Amino acid sequence: MDIPIKQTKGIKRRHLPWIGGGIMLLALIGWIIFGTHTSVYKVDRRIVNIAKAEKSQFDDYVRISGQVTPISIVQVAPEEAGIVEEKLVEEGAKVKAGDILLRLSNSNLDMQILNAEAELAEKQNLLRNTQVTMQQDKLNNEMEKLQLAQELTRKERTFRQYERLYREDLVSREEYLQTKEDYELTAGKHRLIVERLQQDSIYRSIQMQQMEDNLENMQRNLTLIRDRKNKLAVRSKIDGELGQLDVELGQSIGAGQKVGQVNDLSDFKIEAYIDEHYIDRVRTGLDGAFTRQEQSFPVRIRKVMPEVRDGRFCTELVFTGKRPDRIRSGQNYDINLQLGQSTESIIIPKGSFYQMTGGKWIFVLSPDGTHAYRRNIRIGRQNPRYYEILEGLMPGEQVIISGYESYKTSDELEFF
Repeated sequence: MDIPIKQTKGIKRRHLPWIGGGIMLLALIGWIIFGTHTSVYKVDRRIVNIAKAEKSQFDDYVRISGQVTPISIVQVAPEEAGIVEEKLVEEGAKVKAGDILLRLSNSNLDMQILNAEAELAEKQNLLRNTQVTMQQDKLNNEMEKLQLAQELTRKERTFRQYERLYREDLVSREEYLQTKEDYELTAGKHRLIVERLQQDSIYRSIQMQQMEDNLENMQRNLTLIRDRKNKLAVRSKIDGELGQLDVELGQSIGAGQKVGQVNDLSDFKIEAYIDEHYIDRVRTGLDGAFTRQEQSFPVRIRKVMPEVRDGRFCTELVFTGKRPDRIRSGQNYDINLQLGQSTESIIIPKGSFYQMTGGKWIFVLSPDGTHAYRRNIRIGRQNPRYYEILEGLMPGEQVIISGYESYKTSDELEFF
């Protein structure tokens, strides 16, 4: 007879896999519920900078720093190379247009002048000798012409006499023909010499004109060389102040080499470098102003340089009204440059949060002020004091504008 076996109560071995699977499922559910919950970072309210979004007038301007420079600068550069022989004016001195600043010497130029003068004298002597020779030839030809004219007259007279005698049969035909041939030969010689004299006259005129032209060119060349020597005296081109003159006695200077500058102090301009962020918005004609001694002085952009260097581009501004008293080259002014019209916008003060977020998001305080939540925003224009908010904030909402380095990955802040 079989004896029945009584089953024991409790967890059986075959139940263990099911129990382990349930535990894992509960752990997964807990991770989903609690692991994905928004991270909260506790912050001391006293160490954050809180500002309020307001709807107010936004002034579209940028603050730039500019340096005063003369309205124009004329470079000092000799037109002829030479060695510095004398320095007549020191830096900082007031000069007039035409005042001599430097005297140079150039032995090669002196030699060129001597050679040109010698060549000119030689050509002048040659021209005079040629003129004398031509005049003598002309006189000789005129004398030959007179002699042939006299001989022609005699031959013609003899021929006419023999012609009458031949008609009266008083001379032979041979004698008549000889006198006729002599007359015709002399007449031909006379025509030839007259023609030769005409040709010689034309040739002499052309030759003399060419020689006179050559002589005139040489005289002009000598004048130019002498003018070059006069240019060894380096002069100021304008009235102004000698800004610098970087030369020493005995120094060799090449033609066109910059050795200094003269500043035109009749007026001033301001050179200002602006961040390339504004390059598409800055143009000629924009107005600006700066304050000095509690007075505002208006300026306007006259020129915008196209090159960008070290993340900045250069602009030139000129005064459109009064100038400050005792203005000096090299002074620096902070200028508010107006980029556009003022508009009614939602604005928040500028803060260091922008360096971390790029203006794409910000922490916004809850109505009760106990928490702050991360929110996406869109920033438009900016000036030295405010950001223009295009999306994401309403007037009256409070935001944190200080740096986010400690909690940049958090989505919620809790104040204590």
